[in-house]
Amino acid sequence: MIPLAKRLKQLRSEKRLTQLQLATKAKLSLGYIARLETGHYDPQLSTLRKLAKALGISTAELIK
Repeated sequence: MIPLAKRLKQLRSEKRLTQLQLATKAKLSLGYIARLETGHYDPQLSTLRKLAKALGISTAELIK
């Protein structure tokens, strides 16, 4: 199982989004996205939903 931080970065890269673009689409701060990708934060379910929607995937796909 891939840690969420690594999975988020991988999916963002596959979608060819910068951290800033993902932050804007998910209505989150750039700093928060950066900290998520380095594993400093464990996001709440509501945040996972925002990220999944911004990436165009399901929440389940994000956390698998």
